[in-house]
Amino acid sequence: MPTVAVDKQDLFDLLGRNYTTEEFDELCFQFGIELDEDTTDDVKGTDERPQLKIEIGANRYDMLCIEGIAQALNQYLGRVQEPNYQLIPETPKTTLTIKESTLSIRPYAASAILRNIKFTQRSYDSFIALQDKLHSNLCRGRTLVAMGTHDLDKINGPFTYEALKPEEIKFAPLNQTKEMNGLELMEFYKADKNIGKYLHIIENSPVFPVILDSNRNVCSMPPIINSNSSKITLDTKNVFLDVTGTDRTKVEIVINQLIAMFSRYCEVPFSVEPVEIISEHNNESRIVPNLTKRSLDVETQYINSILALELSNNEICNLLSKMSLDASSESDDSKTINVKIPITRPDVLHACDVMEDCAVAYGYDNLVKTYPKSVATTAYPLPINKVSDILRTATAQASWLEVMPLTLCSHDENFKFLLDNDDSLAVQLENPKTIEYQVVRTSLIPGILKTIKENKNHSLPIKVFETGDIVYKVPTDERGARNQRNWSAAYAGKKSGFEFIQGLLTKIMQTMRVPWLETNEQNSNKRGFWTVADDEKKMFFPGRGAAIYFRAKPDTEAIKIGHLGVLHPEVLANFEIPFALSVVEINAEVFL
Repeated sequence: MPTVAVDKQDLFDLLGRNYTTEEFDELCFQFGIELDEDTTDDVKGTDERPQLKIEIGANRYDMLCIEGIAQALNQYLGRVQEPNYQLIPETPKTTLTIKESTLSIRPYAASAILRNIKFTQRSYDSFIALQDKLHSNLCRGRTLVAMGTHDLDKINGPFTYEALKPEEIKFAPLNQTKEMNGLELMEFYKADKNIGKYLHIIENSPVFPVILDSNRNVCSMPPIINSNSSKITLDTKNVFLDVTGTDRTKVEIVINQLIAMFSRYCEVPFSVEPVEIISEHNNESRIVPNLTKRSLDVETQYINSILALELSNNEICNLLSKMSLDASSESDDSKTINVKIPITRPDVLHACDVMEDCAVAYGYDNLVKTYPKSVATTAYPLPINKVSDILRTATAQASWLEVMPLTLCSHDENFKFLLDNDDSLAVQLENPKTIEYQVVRTSLIPGILKTIKENKNHSLPIKVFETGDIVYKVPTDERGARNQRNWSAAYAGKKSGFEFIQGLLTKIMQTMRVPWLETNEQNSNKRGFWTVADDEKKMFFPGRGAAIYFRAKPDTEAIKIGHLGVLHPEVLANFEIPFALSVVEINAEVFL
């Protein structure tokens, strides 16, 4: 959840009154945001101005700056109406042409112009801060979208967006006087802690994207940096916005948020000059920004049934107006309400979002506690969860401690460290943030071994277990993968402890009313379990591993449900465990 720091007095001025910390905290709570901190006491005796740090919902991009927070709260309080955003003039005077060369790197772009804007130092700082918040939030560190702002009086349209070889790009980057080409620029910013973290997005590409004006001057090289020649200042009167990215929907959301928040400072408030975007690769032409409100029909009965209320259409419309939504109905007897969604609310996608806003406007603490009508509400655990609880209880009663490792792990931990090379059934993350979280585990054993590794200084023996989900690829399933509930335990000590791990398995089977079958009974079609020596699992010491077989019902086929054994020294070395260790793992779903 992003936290936005705003000037306390500036916000109260925009809200039309001063609040005590308790009053403002309550207002935030009612609206669905949270006052995280009031720095008034911290800055006493200094020249710093008190700030309010407010935690915002991750999908409320319109509230990532003081302007958006004030606008939303003022509408909630009924102090102001929704802004009337308008294109002036309606016909674009300039164009931005997207060249086909950008298809290989960042193919989408949008642009707009804010005319006759008046910045103060604090509104200018807010303008920059909003871009930073959007970059780190919606834009995912500029990988999906990046934005640039330029002094339009220092550049000339029409503009082009194209991809060039790094050596063909030459300009002085922001706050620098020396001109550099693309390669020199990449080398220059490698040590920069702010810009350097974005270089990886394009540095390995044979071409870099650039925004050029009519004189072929570089305005920006997204997503890295703008040109110093078009730098905006407090004296800037006309701002040219460029937004580029790999996701067209997010590109349009970002351009809309920028103009919605800062067009209020234009000579004609909430006005924006459009730009015609021409895409050469598909011969498409469109006018940006698109200020047309999206339309969504919501059933009155749906809202009332979820909230257990009996609101009229008119009452629902009035509540939604407090949440920046323009709602109307043909009559109070109409079964549906038409909701017009402004450009500031891209988070409203479904009727449930409208219902939620209606609940916020009504007040969650005003909702009456009721039992759902004509709905069976008798709750009961899923059968697999009942089985899991039985396994947990039985293992804990045998003096073993439960652990809860993460479901994600590295590829090496799940396969290489266990001497297993078959990863064909593993669900792998497409873009893992770190090497530690590359795959969804296909066994509980890596997590247990990592836990023992981190606790190897504890007194021996270490006896731990886990009952949790693993995931396998199943291409024939709708989701392409399937969860499986497993139970696993490990014994670590001066001795391998194989007899302890086998004894625990027997205890678990006794709890589940599954008898042990001797060799002469295994082919008698009785219900029960048995073990068979098995060197298939390379993670076990040769000759000290066994497969576990189980027959669920008499006269049914036996199935392999798991394995147990003494871990190979190489596996222990991979996990940096300095003592002997035995493990057991079974599929708990066979008991259903």
